[in-house]
Amino acid sequence: MDAVPDGNVLEVGNMGTGNTKDEGTEVDRFRHQVDEMTCKVDELEQRVNEVAHFYSSSSKKQLNNSKGSSVMKDRDREKHFASSKKQLDATRREAASTKRMQELMRQFSTILRQITQHKWAWPFMQPVDVEGLGLHDYYEVIDKPMDFSTIRNQMEAKDGTGYKNVREICSDVRLVFKNAMTYNDDRSDVYVMAKTLLVKFEEKWLQLLPKVIEEETRRKEEEAEANADMQVAQEVATEKLARDISNELCELDLHLEELRETVVQKCRKMTTEEKRKLGSGLSRLSPEDLNAALDIIAKKNPSFQATAEQVDLDIDAQSESILWKLKFFVNGALEVQAKNSARKGQDNSKRKREICNALAKTAKKRSKKLSS
Repeated sequence: MDAVPDGNVLEVGNMGTGNTKDEGTEVDRFRHQVDEMTCKVDELEQRVNEVAHFYSSSSKKQLNNSKGSSVMKDRDREKHFASSKKQLDATRREAASTKRMQELMRQFSTILRQITQHKWAWPFMQPVDVEGLGLHDYYEVIDKPMDFSTIRNQMEAKDGTGYKNVREICSDVRLVFKNAMTYNDDRSDVYVMAKTLLVKFEEKWLQLLPKVIEEETRRKEEEAEANADMQVAQEVATEKLARDISNELCELDLHLEELRETVVQKCRKMTTEEKRKLGSGLSRLSPEDLNAALDIIAKKNPSFQATAEQVDLDIDAQSESILWKLKFFVNGALEVQAKNSARKGQDNSKRKREICNALAKTAKKRSKKLSS
Protein backbone atom coordinates (compact mmCIF):
# COMPACT_ATOMS: atom_id res chain seq x y z
CA MET A 1 0.00 0.00 0.00
CA ASP A 2 1.66 3.22 -1.20
CA ALA A 3 1.05 6.44 0.66
CA VAL A 4 1.42 9.87 -0.89
CA PRO A 5 4.67 11.53 0.30
CA ASP A 6 4.05 14.36 2.74
CA GLY A 7 6.05 16.80 0.65
CA ASN A 8 3.78 16.23 -2.34
CA VAL A 9 0.52 16.55 -0.44
CA LEU A 10 1.39 20.19 0.08
CA GLU A 11 0.71 20.73 -3.61
CA VAL A 12 -2.98 20.52 -2.79
CA GLY A 13 -2.64 23.93 -1.19
CA ASN A 14 -2.27 25.46 -4.65
CA MET A 15 -5.70 24.53 -5.98
CA GLY A 16 -6.35 27.93 -7.46
CA THR A 17 -9.60 28.55 -5.60
CA GLY A 18 -8.50 32.00 -4.57
CA ASN A 19 -9.45 31.36 -0.96
CA THR A 20 -6.33 30.59 1.08
CA LYS A 21 -8.31 29.86 4.26
CA ASP A 22 -10.53 27.28 2.53
CA GLU A 23 -7.49 25.69 0.88
CA GLY A 24 -5.72 25.36 4.23
CA THR A 25 -8.78 23.80 5.83
CA GLU A 26 -9.06 21.23 3.05
CA VAL A 27 -5.38 20.38 3.28
CA ASP A 28 -5.78 19.82 7.03
CA ARG A 29 -8.73 17.55 6.34
CA PHE A 30 -6.71 15.47 3.90
CA ARG A 31 -3.85 15.24 6.37
CA HIS A 32 -6.26 14.13 9.09
CA GLN A 33 -7.56 11.36 6.84
CA VAL A 34 -4.01 10.24 6.07
CA ASP A 35 -3.18 10.21 9.80
CA GLU A 36 -6.24 8.07 10.48
CA MET A 37 -5.23 5.59 7.78
CA THR A 38 -1.68 5.50 9.14
CA CYS A 39 -2.99 4.60 12.60
CA LYS A 40 -5.20 1.93 11.04
CA VAL A 41 -2.22 0.48 9.14
CA ASP A 42 -0.19 0.33 12.38
CA GLU A 43 -3.06 -1.49 14.09
CA LEU A 44 -3.39 -3.96 11.22
CA GLU A 45 0.37 -4.53 11.22
CA GLN A 46 0.25 -5.48 14.90
CA ARG A 47 -2.59 -7.92 14.23
CA VAL A 48 -0.72 -9.40 11.28
CA ASN A 49 2.28 -9.95 13.56
CA GLU A 50 0.01 -11.78 16.01
CA VAL A 51 -1.19 -14.09 13.25
CA ALA A 52 2.37 -14.67 12.03
CA HIS A 53 3.55 -15.42 15.58
CA PHE A 54 0.74 -17.95 16.06
CA TYR A 55 1.58 -19.86 12.88
CA SER A 56 5.30 -19.67 13.65
CA SER A 57 4.69 -21.18 17.10
CA SER A 58 2.38 -23.82 15.59
CA SER A 59 5.07 -24.82 13.09
CA LYS A 60 7.63 -25.32 15.88
CA LYS A 61 5.18 -27.48 17.84
CA GLN A 62 4.49 -29.60 14.76
CA LEU A 63 8.23 -30.16 14.24
CA ASN A 64 8.50 -31.44 17.83
CA ASN A 65 5.67 -33.96 17.37
CA SER A 66 6.41 -37.70 17.26
CA LYS A 67 7.46 -39.34 13.97
CA GLY A 68 4.62 -40.26 11.66
CA SER A 69 2.32 -37.49 12.82
CA SER A 70 0.96 -35.11 10.18
CA VAL A 71 -0.79 -31.78 10.09
CA MET A 72 -4.57 -32.12 9.85
CA LYS A 73 -6.10 -30.91 6.62
CA ASP A 74 -8.87 -28.35 6.78
CA ARG A 75 -11.61 -30.94 6.40
CA ASP A 76 -10.11 -33.27 8.99
CA ARG A 77 -9.60 -30.37 11.36
CA GLU A 78 -13.23 -29.29 11.01
CA LYS A 79 -14.41 -32.84 11.71
CA HIS A 80 -12.13 -33.06 14.74
CA PHE A 81 -13.38 -29.74 16.02
CA ALA A 82 -17.02 -30.81 15.54
CA SER A 83 -16.49 -34.13 17.35
CA SER A 84 -14.66 -32.46 20.23
CA LYS A 85 -17.70 -30.30 20.82
CA LYS A 86 -19.69 -33.43 21.65
CA GLN A 87 -17.25 -34.45 24.39
CA LEU A 88 -17.11 -33.22 27.93
CA ASP A 89 -15.91 -29.66 28.23
CA ALA A 90 -12.70 -28.91 30.10
CA THR A 91 -14.42 -28.13 33.41
CA ARG A 92 -16.51 -31.32 33.51
CA ARG A 93 -13.55 -33.40 32.36
CA GLU A 94 -11.35 -32.02 35.14
CA ALA A 95 -14.12 -32.59 37.70
CA ALA A 96 -14.44 -36.24 36.65
CA SER A 97 -10.67 -36.69 36.81
CA THR A 98 -10.54 -35.12 40.29
CA LYS A 99 -13.29 -37.46 41.47
CA ARG A 100 -11.35 -40.51 40.25
CA MET A 101 -8.20 -39.26 41.97
CA GLN A 102 -10.13 -38.78 45.20
CA GLU A 103 -11.25 -42.40 44.98
CA LEU A 104 -7.63 -43.47 44.61
CA MET A 105 -6.72 -41.38 47.65
CA ARG A 106 -9.53 -43.04 49.60
CA GLN A 107 -8.10 -46.45 48.73
CA PHE A 108 -4.65 -45.21 49.68
CA SER A 109 -6.06 -44.07 53.04
CA THR A 110 -7.07 -47.68 53.69
CA ILE A 111 -3.47 -48.76 53.12
CA LEU A 112 -2.22 -45.95 55.35
CA ARG A 113 -4.64 -46.92 58.12
CA GLN A 114 -3.47 -50.54 57.99
CA ILE A 115 0.16 -49.43 58.32
CA THR A 116 -0.45 -46.93 61.11
CA GLN A 117 -2.48 -49.48 63.10
CA HIS A 118 0.46 -51.86 63.17
CA LYS A 119 1.96 -52.39 66.64
CA TRP A 120 5.31 -51.04 65.47
CA ALA A 121 3.96 -47.81 63.95
CA TRP A 122 3.93 -45.73 67.17
CA PRO A 123 7.46 -44.18 66.77
CA PHE A 124 6.38 -42.66 63.45
CA MET A 125 2.98 -41.23 64.34
CA GLN A 126 4.19 -37.79 65.52
CA PRO A 127 7.12 -35.52 64.60
CA VAL A 128 10.42 -36.59 66.17
CA ASP A 129 10.93 -34.86 69.55
CA VAL A 130 14.39 -33.61 68.68
CA GLU A 131 14.93 -31.48 71.80
CA GLY A 132 13.30 -33.91 74.24
CA LEU A 133 15.41 -36.81 72.99
CA GLY A 134 18.55 -34.69 72.72
CA LEU A 135 19.06 -35.41 69.05
CA HIS A 136 21.25 -32.37 68.44
CA ASP A 137 22.48 -33.50 65.02
CA TYR A 138 19.08 -34.63 63.73
CA TYR A 139 18.55 -31.71 61.31
CA GLU A 140 22.10 -32.08 60.04
CA VAL A 141 21.39 -35.67 58.99
CA ILE A 142 17.73 -35.37 57.98
CA ASP A 143 16.87 -32.75 55.33
CA LYS A 144 13.08 -33.16 55.41
CA PRO A 145 11.49 -34.63 58.59
CA MET A 146 8.21 -36.49 58.04
CA ASP A 147 5.65 -38.37 60.17
CA PHE A 148 2.14 -39.82 59.78
CA SER A 149 0.33 -37.00 61.57
CA THR A 150 1.82 -34.50 59.12
CA ILE A 151 0.80 -36.73 56.21
CA ARG A 152 -2.74 -37.04 57.57
CA ASN A 153 -3.07 -33.27 58.03
CA GLN A 154 -1.93 -32.62 54.49
CA MET A 155 -4.34 -35.22 53.13
CA GLU A 156 -7.23 -33.46 54.88
CA ALA A 157 -6.16 -29.92 53.91
CA LYS A 158 -8.92 -27.95 52.19
CA ASP A 159 -7.03 -24.76 51.31
CA GLY A 160 -5.35 -26.11 48.18
CA THR A 161 -2.05 -26.92 49.94
CA GLY A 162 -2.81 -30.64 50.24
CA TYR A 163 -1.62 -33.54 48.10
CA LYS A 164 -2.57 -33.46 44.42
CA ASN A 165 -2.17 -37.18 43.77
CA VAL A 166 -1.40 -40.44 45.55
CA ARG A 167 2.21 -40.58 44.35
CA GLU A 168 2.95 -37.50 46.48
CA ILE A 169 1.53 -39.27 49.56
CA CYS A 170 3.43 -42.44 48.71
CA SER A 171 6.67 -40.47 48.53
CA ASP A 172 6.11 -38.98 52.00
CA VAL A 173 5.23 -42.37 53.53
CA ARG A 174 8.48 -43.77 52.21
CA LEU A 175 10.27 -40.72 53.58
CA VAL A 176 8.99 -41.45 57.11
CA PHE A 177 10.65 -44.86 57.15
CA LYS A 178 13.78 -43.86 55.18
CA ASN A 179 14.46 -40.98 57.59
CA ALA A 180 14.29 -43.42 60.51
CA MET A 181 16.58 -45.87 58.74
CA THR A 182 19.01 -43.09 57.80
CA TYR A 183 19.34 -41.61 61.31
CA ASN A 184 19.27 -44.83 63.39
CA ASP A 185 21.78 -47.65 63.48
CA ASP A 186 20.71 -50.69 61.43
CA ARG A 187 20.81 -52.81 64.63
CA SER A 188 18.47 -50.52 66.55
CA ASP A 189 14.80 -51.31 67.19
CA VAL A 190 13.59 -48.18 65.36
CA TYR A 191 15.56 -49.17 62.25
CA VAL A 192 14.13 -52.71 62.25
CA MET A 193 10.58 -51.40 62.84
CA ALA A 194 10.89 -48.88 60.02
CA LYS A 195 12.32 -51.43 57.57
CA THR A 196 9.59 -53.96 58.38
CA LEU A 197 6.77 -51.45 57.93
CA LEU A 198 8.33 -50.15 54.70
CA VAL A 199 8.29 -53.66 53.22
CA LYS A 200 4.62 -54.10 54.20
CA PHE A 201 3.76 -50.72 52.72
CA GLU A 202 5.49 -51.49 49.39
CA GLU A 203 3.55 -54.76 49.11
CA LYS A 204 0.23 -52.97 49.53
CA TRP A 205 1.30 -50.11 47.25
CA LEU A 206 2.05 -52.59 44.43
CA GLN A 207 -1.59 -53.74 44.60
CA LEU A 208 -2.85 -50.17 44.08
CA LEU A 209 -0.18 -49.13 41.54
CA PRO A 210 -1.94 -50.50 38.38
CA LYS A 211 -4.96 -48.30 39.11
CA VAL A 212 -2.68 -45.31 39.68
CA ILE A 213 -0.89 -45.89 36.36
CA GLU A 214 -4.21 -46.30 34.57
CA GLU A 215 -5.46 -42.98 35.94
CA GLU A 216 -2.21 -41.20 35.09
CA THR A 217 -2.35 -42.53 31.51
CA ARG A 218 -5.95 -41.43 31.20
CA ARG A 219 -5.09 -37.96 32.49
CA LYS A 220 -2.30 -37.58 29.95
CA GLU A 221 -4.61 -38.63 27.11
CA GLU A 222 -7.33 -36.21 28.24
CA GLU A 223 -4.79 -33.42 28.61
CA ALA A 224 -3.45 -34.08 25.10
CA GLU A 225 -7.01 -34.13 23.76
CA ALA A 226 -7.85 -30.87 25.52
CA ASN A 227 -4.70 -29.26 24.13
CA ALA A 228 -5.60 -30.46 20.63
CA ASP A 229 -9.10 -29.00 20.96
CA MET A 230 -7.64 -25.71 22.18
CA GLN A 231 -5.14 -25.67 19.29
CA VAL A 232 -7.94 -26.24 16.77
CA ALA A 233 -10.05 -23.51 18.36
CA GLN A 234 -7.08 -21.14 18.21
CA GLU A 235 -6.48 -22.00 14.56
CA VAL A 236 -10.11 -21.35 13.67
CA ALA A 237 -10.05 -18.01 15.50
CA THR A 238 -6.73 -17.06 13.89
CA GLU A 239 -7.99 -17.95 10.41
CA LYS A 240 -11.01 -15.72 10.98
CA LEU A 241 -8.71 -12.94 12.21
CA ALA A 242 -6.57 -13.31 9.07
CA ARG A 243 -9.65 -13.08 6.84
CA ASP A 244 -10.88 -10.00 8.71
CA ILE A 245 -7.47 -8.35 8.36
CA SER A 246 -7.44 -9.11 4.62
CA ASN A 247 -10.88 -7.56 4.19
CA GLU A 248 -9.89 -4.48 6.18
CA LEU A 249 -6.73 -4.08 4.10
CA CYS A 250 -8.78 -4.21 0.91
CA GLU A 251 -11.15 -1.56 2.28
CA LEU A 252 -8.18 0.57 3.34
CA ASP A 253 -6.64 0.26 -0.13
CA LEU A 254 -9.89 1.44 -1.71
CA HIS A 255 -10.15 4.33 0.73
CA LEU A 256 -6.54 5.31 0.08
CA GLU A 257 -7.06 5.16 -3.66
CA GLU A 258 -10.17 7.32 -3.37
CA LEU A 259 -8.28 9.84 -1.25
CA ARG A 260 -5.34 9.87 -3.66
CA GLU A 261 -7.70 10.43 -6.58
CA THR A 262 -9.44 13.27 -4.73
CA VAL A 263 -6.13 14.90 -3.88
CA VAL A 264 -4.96 14.64 -7.49
CA GLN A 265 -8.19 16.14 -8.81
CA LYS A 266 -7.84 19.06 -6.41
CA CYS A 267 -4.32 19.85 -7.54
CA ARG A 268 -3.68 22.91 -9.67
CA LYS A 269 -2.67 22.68 -13.33
CA MET A 270 0.95 21.63 -13.77
CA THR A 271 3.27 24.28 -15.23
CA THR A 272 5.50 23.79 -18.27
CA GLU A 273 8.60 23.78 -16.05
CA GLU A 274 7.09 21.13 -13.80
CA LYS A 275 6.28 18.98 -16.84
CA ARG A 276 9.89 19.34 -18.00
CA LYS A 277 11.18 18.25 -14.59
CA LEU A 278 8.74 15.35 -14.61
CA GLY A 279 10.06 14.18 -17.99
CA SER A 280 13.62 14.49 -16.71
CA GLY A 281 12.71 12.53 -13.59
CA LEU A 282 11.13 9.75 -15.65
CA SER A 283 14.34 9.41 -17.68
CA ARG A 284 16.35 8.85 -14.48
CA LEU A 285 14.16 6.03 -13.16
CA SER A 286 15.36 2.44 -13.02
CA PRO A 287 13.74 0.04 -15.55
CA GLU A 288 11.56 -1.44 -12.80
CA ASP A 289 10.38 1.96 -11.54
CA LEU A 290 9.82 3.19 -15.10
CA ASN A 291 7.57 0.21 -15.83
CA ALA A 292 5.63 0.99 -12.66
CA ALA A 293 5.27 4.62 -13.79
CA LEU A 294 4.02 3.51 -17.20
CA ASP A 295 1.48 1.27 -15.49
CA ILE A 296 0.02 4.39 -13.85
CA ILE A 297 -0.67 5.78 -17.32
CA ALA A 298 -1.97 2.45 -18.65
CA LYS A 299 -4.54 2.16 -15.85
CA LYS A 300 -6.19 5.41 -16.96
CA ASN A 301 -5.52 4.86 -20.65
CA PRO A 302 -5.89 1.16 -21.67
CA SER A 303 -4.80 1.91 -25.25
CA PHE A 304 -1.39 3.11 -24.01
CA GLN A 305 1.33 0.50 -24.43
CA ALA A 306 4.98 0.97 -23.66
CA THR A 307 7.88 -0.71 -21.90
CA ALA A 308 11.00 0.53 -20.19
CA GLU A 309 13.00 -0.35 -23.34
CA GLN A 310 10.87 1.71 -25.71
CA VAL A 311 8.87 4.70 -24.43
CA ASP A 312 6.99 7.20 -26.56
CA LEU A 313 5.26 9.46 -24.04
CA ASP A 314 3.67 12.81 -24.83
CA ILE A 315 3.58 14.58 -21.43
CA ASP A 316 1.35 17.39 -22.76
CA ALA A 317 -1.25 14.86 -23.88
CA GLN A 318 -1.70 13.41 -20.38
CA SER A 319 -4.46 14.50 -18.02
CA GLU A 320 -3.65 16.57 -14.94
CA SER A 321 -4.66 13.61 -12.79
CA ILE A 322 -2.07 11.34 -14.42
CA LEU A 323 0.61 14.01 -14.37
CA TRP A 324 0.31 14.58 -10.63
CA LYS A 325 0.21 10.85 -9.93
CA LEU A 326 3.38 10.46 -11.96
CA LYS A 327 5.04 13.31 -10.08
CA PHE A 328 4.21 11.76 -6.70
CA PHE A 329 5.55 8.41 -7.85
CA VAL A 330 8.71 9.76 -9.52
CA ASN A 331 9.67 11.90 -6.53
CA GLY A 332 9.33 8.91 -4.17
CA ALA A 333 11.24 6.55 -6.49
CA LEU A 334 14.11 8.98 -7.04
CA GLU A 335 14.37 9.57 -3.31
CA VAL A 336 14.77 5.83 -2.72
CA GLN A 337 17.32 5.60 -5.54
CA ALA A 338 19.35 8.44 -4.03
CA LYS A 339 19.42 6.74 -0.62
CA ASN A 340 20.51 3.43 -2.17
CA SER A 341 23.24 5.14 -4.19
CA ALA A 342 24.54 6.93 -1.09
CA ARG A 343 24.62 3.68 0.83
CA LYS A 344 26.39 1.91 -2.04
CA GLY A 345 28.92 4.75 -2.25
CA GLN A 346 29.67 4.41 1.44
CA ASP A 347 30.15 0.65 1.05
CA ASN A 348 32.53 1.19 -1.90
CA SER A 349 34.54 3.77 0.03
CA LYS A 350 34.84 1.43 2.97
CA ARG A 351 35.97 -1.39 0.68
CA LYS A 352 38.58 0.86 -0.95
CA ARG A 353 39.94 1.85 2.48
CA GLU A 354 40.19 -1.78 3.49
CA ILE A 355 42.09 -2.64 0.28
CA CYS A 356 44.45 0.31 0.76
CA ASN A 357 45.11 -0.67 4.38
CA ALA A 358 45.79 -4.26 3.34
CA LEU A 359 48.23 -3.13 0.62
CA ALA A 360 49.98 -0.82 3.07
CA LYS A 361 50.43 -3.64 5.59
CA THR A 362 51.77 -5.96 2.88
CA ALA A 363 54.24 -3.30 1.70
CA LYS A 364 55.38 -2.74 5.25
CA LYS A 365 56.05 -6.44 5.77
CA ARG A 366 58.03 -6.64 2.53
CA SER A 367 60.16 -3.64 3.49
CA LYS A 368 60.96 -5.29 6.84
CA LYS A 369 62.05 -8.49 5.10
CA LEU A 370 64.25 -6.58 2.66
CA SER A 371 65.89 -4.57 5.45
CA SER A 372 66.64 -7.74 7.41
